[in-house]
Amino acid sequence: MEVRMHYDDAAWEISDKIADAWPNRIFDPVVFNQIGHFLLEHYQAGDAVQFTPLPTGAFNLALRMKFERTRDAIIQFPLPGAIMFPEEKVRNEVAVVRFIAYKSAIPVPFIIHSGRKMESPSQVGPFIIMEYVEHHANMFEILKTPGRPNHERVTLNPDISPTILRGFYREMASVLLSLSKLSQEKIGSLCQVDDTTWEVAARPLSLHMNELVRLGTLPRSKLPVSTFNSASSYFEALAELHISHLISQKNDAVNSADDCRRKFVARFLFRKIVRDQNHKSQWIFSDNGPFPIWCDDLRPGNVLVDADLKIAGVVDWEFTYAAPVEFTHAPPWWLILEKPEYWLKGLDDWCIEYEKRLQLFLEGMTDCKEKELPGKQRLSDRMRHSWESGDFWIMYAARNNFAFDAIYWKKIDQRFFGPTSQCNNICDRWKDRLGLLEPDEKELMERCVQLKLTEMELKDLAWDPDGYTAEYLKNMDA
Repeated sequence: MEVRMHYDDAAWEISDKIADAWPNRIFDPVVFNQIGHFLLEHYQAGDAVQFTPLPTGAFNLALRMKFERTRDAIIQFPLPGAIMFPEEKVRNEVAVVRFIAYKSAIPVPFIIHSGRKMESPSQVGPFIIMEYVEHHANMFEILKTPGRPNHERVTLNPDISPTILRGFYREMASVLLSLSKLSQEKIGSLCQVDDTTWEVAARPLSLHMNELVRLGTLPRSKLPVSTFNSASSYFEALAELHISHLISQKNDAVNSADDCRRKFVARFLFRKIVRDQNHKSQWIFSDNGPFPIWCDDLRPGNVLVDADLKIAGVVDWEFTYAAPVEFTHAPPWWLILEKPEYWLKGLDDWCIEYEKRLQLFLEGMTDCKEKELPGKQRLSDRMRHSWESGDFWIMYAARNNFAFDAIYWKKIDQRFFGPTSQCNNICDRWKDRLGLLEPDEKELMERCVQLKLTEMELKDLAWDPDGYTAEYLKNMDA
């Protein structure tokens, strides 16, 4: 069994093609100058000396205006091909950054202005103008193993000073503690009502929903369209997304009939774990809230530090929303920088390395003001329980569609359904679970097996991008 489900290769290729080509539109001399003048109109500083692009990120392109005496500013655009919901992404990010700035001590960029595509120079796309965060480096660059080729996966530097690592962990723990205190009454994205008021009034737009549309060819219509009043209803929606994704992805989703069946069995059983009261009572402890602010993409690469290795700013909040508290109670996956599904030595070895760092991180969290709280209220204790109980893996599997299968069979299945006769052969455990499926689930599975085998031969592209991405693709092909 493969560690992770492959992206739809046809969708991945066209997504990268658009994201790689679109910056050329920004760098057209006429458009570039228009953008520079547009930034100056809204920043209103008269001592500009240089306007240059910053390195393009995974989801955004940013241009920096340097000033002689005034703080520098940037204008940022979401990348077509990478972002499937550009207007919604910008709207959500602006609202949550302003909320975090108003409600917490987390250092975030000061937002000067934002707008829709129709308000941008040459209508290049929705944008955010914000102050540039001066910094020495990002945390990821300092933590990673030095000297590795760019094509290799990155890991935590094994020789990093424990003092430096503990300091970084303490800095990150303070951010997570602050976010955990920003609770809402519903699950979803924030909308700003006025200068001092925000409310959850839009669906939770997650990183993984964006990637399902971009790389899993999930139709946009299959995504949630509203907020959620309970954790269980949101987890059930995520379980349904796993099933819809497997049905919808036409290319590279399965490699055989039995692989397809194994994937369906895992998804149907995960839905059962979410729906069944006896099962979900083991890991959902706050069904009706609180729902803290959660960022899917909060990781060391988005944390900027000064020369003293203290946090100067935390950036890239586009996939941030009020989420089940169980997300917050799970310790962060990024303690060793690499995700479990990409760990070259496998999931078991990832767990060994992760546990070595987890205790240090939890100690760093305790070093913060958390130690003033009663034991049951300490986030470090909740994180320790999430890891030791296996709840960590339910949260990870719920959010990570492409990493779902190996994690489900290795870390979740036997916790709820007991051992199988195939304990030593993980690839065949699904056969012992067929009796747990409902008749309609078995029928759907067999119909989809035949469909997937046909799709394996056709290699069609079935992509549902946003209008901006589709428009740019049309112009590219003209």
